[in-house]
Amino acid sequence: MKTPSSSLRPVHVVGGGLAGSEAAWQLAEAGVPVVLHEMRPVRGTDAHQTDRLAELVCSNSFRADDWTGNAVGLLHAEMRRLGSIVLACGDAHQVPAGGALAVDRDGFAQAVTERLEAHPLVSIAREEIAGLPPADWDSVIVATGPLTSPALSDAILQLTGEGELSFFDAIAPIVHLESIDMGVAWRQSRYDKEGPGGDAAAYINCPMDKAQYDAFVDALLAGPKSEFKDWEHVPYFDGCLPIEVMAERGRETLRHGPMKPVGLTNEHDPQTKAWAVVQLRQDNALGTLWNMVGFQTKLKHGAQSDIFRAIPGLEKAVFARLGGLHRNTFLNSPRLLDGSLRLKADPRLRFAGQVTGVEGYVESAAVGLMAGRFAAAERLGRDAQAPPATTALGALIGHITGGHLDAGKGSFQPMNINYGLLPPLEGPKHGADGKRLPHKERGRAKKRLMGERALADLDAWAAGEPALAAE
Repeated sequence: MKTPSSSLRPVHVVGGGLAGSEAAWQLAEAGVPVVLHEMRPVRGTDAHQTDRLAELVCSNSFRADDWTGNAVGLLHAEMRRLGSIVLACGDAHQVPAGGALAVDRDGFAQAVTERLEAHPLVSIAREEIAGLPPADWDSVIVATGPLTSPALSDAILQLTGEGELSFFDAIAPIVHLESIDMGVAWRQSRYDKEGPGGDAAAYINCPMDKAQYDAFVDALLAGPKSEFKDWEHVPYFDGCLPIEVMAERGRETLRHGPMKPVGLTNEHDPQTKAWAVVQLRQDNALGTLWNMVGFQTKLKHGAQSDIFRAIPGLEKAVFARLGGLHRNTFLNSPRLLDGSLRLKADPRLRFAGQVTGVEGYVESAAVGLMAGRFAAAERLGRDAQAPPATTALGALIGHITGGHLDAGKGSFQPMNINYGLLPPLEGPKHGADGKRLPHKERGRAKKRLMGERALADLDAWAAGEPALAAE
């Protein structure tokens, strides 16, 4: 941590989720005082259950952790190199999840909260900021996330002249392990792939034959759903689609999506290939709670219990939490934000996290990380430069602040990090032995080269950031 100048005014961060927590940490580590404003527990939300900072309200997974073959894994690696509090606490509280980085949600949020509370340059104010921040706050990061309060949403709408800021997000159910019938279900990661913790059996799998799958789809389609007429024209968050909405897109959609049976062998009946498989992933460090992967839903609670208990192995399932639906909020960022995430209509305001139109926990935290570094550089009298477009961080910032092609109203939608956002790179066509590589191997080699390029370019960029480089 750098020594702060006594003349520095604090930067205000509004929102104590993943993005706000990450932004506050980056500011404080750069030697800039920060006031982190979090409205919980003064005002709750439809999705949060605690007053902890960085509480995870949907999945407990930060997704794939392999920087050599996955874009979000590359984003993990870049954030670790820049001192991310989210990745540090995630690594410290990981639970088995195959090739993914999943965390004990309670331990993770508690760790983030404790580290921020203990930082001498961080002050935490438990209060709601209703409307725009006070005019005398000359540097503000708005990281209110997908659950921005109505008062602030309305104020942003008035300031920007935008017509809407919202979309839907859904939550998956969580099941008590002891209620799962392991005489039917079995432990295995897809293709037996080991995760960061070395576990190759990180998922519980519940098999379905064709008749069971067809009956399940019928039940999803017929089941009563929660309706939100005030939000009926709001689009869904594509990375968290309700399972019944996926089913409506075609009877085969689920078995080619979250219920795909590939890479799995039923240890109870190795000769029979399942038609579809429901997977559950460990949700807490004790291993007592497991969430249903891809099973976000807006089914009414009574229907959820009946329909999900028809899944083989879950006939006696006891749910620690049933699924639900809440409203998310995001800006038309390419039109409204500049390259350092400042609001063009009021440059003292920066935005970070899902409110900027990124999709996913890691992407949200990544934008918070960059917003914090931009604000710190500005406060310290330095140029606020984004990382190169060849990096995952740079590509993500570039996309939401100008890389999107405007095709009219509603064309900008939340985006996960993906290799398509990075400049293309020609992959090798031949191996070290001179033999022509198969198509899949060429693809893997190309991703690894893109990862190596990104990390080298990030290191060079970080070395040129004298205001924020580690001492």
